[in-house]
Amino acid sequence: MSRQQVRHEYERQLEALEASALESLDFVVIAVDRTIEAIEHRDIELAELVVADDDVIDGRYLEVHQRLLTLLATQAPVAGDLRVVAALLHLMKNVERMGDQCVNIAKLLPITGHEAPSDEKIVKNIVTMGRQVRTLAKQSKRAFAERDVELARDLVRQDDLVDKLNRECFQIAIAIGDDLDMREWATTMILVSRALERIGDNAVDIGEQVAFVVTGLFREFQDASHPGE
Repeated sequence: MSRQQVRHEYERQLEALEASALESLDFVVIAVDRTIEAIEHRDIELAELVVADDDVIDGRYLEVHQRLLTLLATQAPVAGDLRVVAALLHLMKNVERMGDQCVNIAKLLPITGHEAPSDEKIVKNIVTMGRQVRTLAKQSKRAFAERDVELARDLVRQDDLVDKLNRECFQIAIAIGDDLDMREWATTMILVSRALERIGDNAVDIGEQVAFVVTGLFREFQDASHPGE
């Protein structure tokens, strides 16, 4: 095989790995959709499906991760290609975590049961959060595929709504009143809200990898230790 053919095969492999990695974000969107539907309709069976189907996300993570490591070992990519490989490894870890957060939520739902009391405002906030993190996952995929740094940076603005609703859920929950069952349900929803907030954060992390691939420099879009800078 000539050097040109070797290079062509290497580029084909890297493109295929990127496509496979980005497709895993579609699996996250499906998991988020099912998770929110399970919350909205108290569908324990659907929640169990979210848990079972996380094997698909985990399997894709392991497959892409191993193939990327093999590519590193056999092809020794440099410069821009090396940044892409490093970013894809990071992206896959974010995807795996996003799937795990959906599982965490799904495992909480049976605790609340079919007949648990609920607060309409908290449920509305959580459903809105779910739809927003769905948007974040799709936008992070598009930003990476198109190498669009501005679209990636816009993820921070989109995530602000998720953060706001997460804070509101907490405030409503701690003021819920003295009913023991209601307080138990509200406490569970705080954990649900926090898990959704983490999915949004992971989408922003993917956006930061877009900037890294394009510029060669890594910098967090928002520094949690120095807010406002």
